[in-house]
Amino acid sequence: MPFPFAIIGAGISIGSSLFAAGRARDAAAKAEGQRIQAENTLKELELSRQKIINPFRNVENLSDMAQDLSDMISNPFANLGVATSAAEIQMEQSDLALANTLDTLRSTGSSAGGATALAQAALQSKKGVSASIEQQEAQNEKLAAQGEQQMERLRMGEAARIQGIEISEGQRIQMAEAQGEQFMFGAREGREMQKMNRVAGLADRYAQQQMQAGINETAAYTGAISALGSLGAAAMGSQASKYAADLEFGIDDAADAMATSSGTSMGTYTGYGRSDRKLKQNIKLIGVSPKGLNIYAFEYINKAFGTGTWQGVMSDETPQNAVAKHKDGYDMVDYSMLDVTFKQI
Repeated sequence: MPFPFAIIGAGISIGSSLFAAGRARDAAAKAEGQRIQAENTLKELELSRQKIINPFRNVENLSDMAQDLSDMISNPFANLGVATSAAEIQMEQSDLALANTLDTLRSTGSSAGGATALAQAALQSKKGVSASIEQQEAQNEKLAAQGEQQMERLRMGEAARIQGIEISEGQRIQMAEAQGEQFMFGAREGREMQKMNRVAGLADRYAQQQMQAGINETAAYTGAISALGSLGAAAMGSQASKYAADLEFGIDDAADAMATSSGTSMGTYTGYGRSDRKLKQNIKLIGVSPKGLNIYAFEYINKAFGTGTWQGVMSDETPQNAVAKHKDGYDMVDYSMLDVTFKQI
């Protein structure tokens, strides 16, 4: 019969769908936890990022290193003097020569003309000596002034060179420090951005996993609902077939008509049951159902319909929408529509 296999297949499908839904739900919860953790890590990374720096904040004005070298400038020719010592010697020598000449003339009684000639000769000799000394002194002073001028020029040039080196080196050091800080900031920023990008990528991936798990869970539940619908359809189709079989062939015996209980022949039946009064004997009223139907105990006249005592209703007292005619002409009652249990007692 197709009924058991359809029920089993639908049950397996429902179980598989529910299992898949559970796994998808667990995967979604795990992905959500991982996503939240990644997002928290990303927030921590963002809060711990280094502050933006100004790599040139320590650059200083080096203009104070420039010195005024004008005090080193002097005029080496300002103190040049006139060589008067030679002239003074010359005059002293002339006076001395004249005095000596006069003394000689007095002592010898020579004439004045001879004395004058002698004095002039002596004076001429001293003039040559004085001129030579004066020239040498002037030349020496000139050379000394030129040497001093050259030395001052060299000293100023060297001072300017040293000053230029100091200023240039100061600028180079400041620029190197600024570039170093800029490089270190860029390197740290690059590492932090790489780490943040990795964590952001993980957060996105976990969010995708969470979303996919939710889709899978929904699909699994949809499959379970579909399988449940198939199960209901199979059960209804099977029940309809059973009803048709009951109407067509009747109820054979307890094994075919009822679900056995505790391994005995006693059980209940929720489909159609033979409840025509004319099929029964030893009929006794034993109770009333909550909806007011009389409940009887009876035996079948034809033992092929069932042996022993049974509990049920009489078709002539039952709502007619629950009554159907067997092909042999007697009434069948659909106990699934009643609040009375049809069973062997």
